[in-house]
Amino acid sequence: MKKASAGGRRGGKGSGSRRPGVRVRTARRRKASSTRWLERQLNDPYVAEAERLGFRSRAAFKLIKLDDRFHFLAPGKRVVDLGAAPGGWTLVAAKRVAGAAGGRVVAVDVTPMEPVAGATIIERDFLDEDAPAEIEDALGGPADVVLSDMAPPATGHAATDHLRIMALCETALAFAARILTPGGAFVAKVLQGGTEGALLAEMKRAFKTVKHAKPPASRPESAEVYVVALGFRGGK
Repeated sequence: MKKASAGGRRGGKGSGSRRPGVRVRTARRRKASSTRWLERQLNDPYVAEAERLGFRSRAAFKLIKLDDRFHFLAPGKRVVDLGAAPGGWTLVAAKRVAGAAGGRVVAVDVTPMEPVAGATIIERDFLDEDAPAEIEDALGGPADVVLSDMAPPATGHAATDHLRIMALCETALAFAARILTPGGAFVAKVLQGGTEGALLAEMKRAFKTVKHAKPPASRPESAEVYVVALGFRGGK
């Protein structure tokens, strides 16, 4: 349900040398919007760097940079990746929590995804009533980190898109409150303007620290930002 890819703790910065600009002709059966997307992809240095490093997509660099700044992933942590397909963030998390006893990653999505070394994949809706118990069993205990790079398909209507992605963030937060251990972290995608008042207030009650961040790999024209909540206070 999301983007992403992989990387070690000090993975590539994704700033690769910029190639000469590539122009794409509009094919007879291709929409102009598709042509613009393809041209943007071909000229994006993060896309080129992801290809060079064997990542599944440029979104890997977002999680790498968020963790480099906030340090919520560490060897031995138990991590849940919601809406994980195609598995890019899962792979980043698996590389960063591996190497210590207890470090586990569980990827959850209704969409099938290729295996990721060091991670358990659960193909189901995390909103199912019994999903938290199954996920916690796969983790071997409560989660230290819940990740969500989920985003619904864009409608092109800013207000509608904002409401839809905030609804996803709210459901992910409710799930996190059920499965996080005290001191845990929650990281989720929102849209510019950040979290709305009521949801932000809820996060501040549930976590000691709540920050918004826009990693360099997020395109400048994109409205996406990330909310990073640290120090879960416990409770449901």
